[in-house]
Amino acid sequence: MTIAPGSTIGILGGGQLGRMIAIAAAQLGYRIHVFAPEASGPASEVSTHWTRAAYDDADALARFADAVDVVTYEFENIQPLAIARLAERVPVRPGVASLEAAQYRPNEKNLVLSLGGGVAPFRPVSSLAELEQAIAEIGAPAILKTAALGYDGKGQARIEGAGDAAAAWESLAAAHAALTAAIPDAAPMIVERRIDFLAEFSVVLCRDTDGATVVWDTPENAHRDGILDRSTVPARSEILQQAPAAIALAHAVAGRLGHVGVLTCEFFATVDGPLFNEMAPRVHNSGHWTIEGAVTSQFENHVRAVCGLPLGATDRRAPAVEMRNLIGNDADGWPDILADSQAKLHLYGKRDARPGRKMGHVTRLFEA
Repeated sequence: MTIAPGSTIGILGGGQLGRMIAIAAAQLGYRIHVFAPEASGPASEVSTHWTRAAYDDADALARFADAVDVVTYEFENIQPLAIARLAERVPVRPGVASLEAAQYRPNEKNLVLSLGGGVAPFRPVSSLAELEQAIAEIGAPAILKTAALGYDGKGQARIEGAGDAAAAWESLAAAHAALTAAIPDAAPMIVERRIDFLAEFSVVLCRDTDGATVVWDTPENAHRDGILDRSTVPARSEILQQAPAAIALAHAVAGRLGHVGVLTCEFFATVDGPLFNEMAPRVHNSGHWTIEGAVTSQFENHVRAVCGLPLGATDRRAPAVEMRNLIGNDADGWPDILADSQAKLHLYGKRDARPGRKMGHVTRLFEA
């Protein structure tokens, strides 16, 4: 079913990703209605309507569904029940299968394994005793992570050897308690063997309602303090050699899930080939370079996909592109950024520049 321009797109979540989806949607003639528990957010300045309600508020969800023509989401920390309730009244793209796979780490890793992909050795764990046993099985160094609700390096603890297990477990005790309550039938933590890798990269693709898929050039990603710092295209040769296998796996994931919209899969390039790290069933930070750097941005193609429109070309518009995040006080450098005639500045309208908070990004296109 095609959702024609002039219709209203509902977005769950009102952060910067929702803001950029809304901007792309407006260029195609759509209106935006945001549903979020906050009173406002980066998307509020570019949206027609904003419903403030909890994601488990069934009555508010019903009113929201009746006010929009299609629903998408800008982040994955939403109860699947909310998506299921909405889907009874209005198309929701991507669907609940993508959300359930992405928001629980063991689910996404088992999905990838079932499709023949590779992941770092891991074990779901529910107690310190299980963690110690897992480390004995998969080895160290390792990383203990929350099995859900983690992002930008949050909810993680490094384990250099077996003797660090107790301290790592204690450091995530509060998260463990919260997740045990939120997902009582699943392990709240996961421990992964830390691997040596050559580089990090991601596959950003978009799949439409008929299963047609486009993919952007593979960005090489560099992180700082667990947060994406830069994405550059083209990536180094060792990544480009491994990109076809990673792209094929990402296509398989999208197909298995019946995904509609942008899907991002993050990978490690290793001496033995690409290893899947995690996925996001949405537009992604490592795809921000596509706004200026590609014929059609990830945000526009996401709108096209969820509305049943033909997907746009993803060709790169310059020989090289770099996207750099502006974290915390980095955004205070906006005068110097604007003084650079080659820089394209994006600020998200956030007032408090807290450490680790994404305040914006800057993109540069290079001729060589």
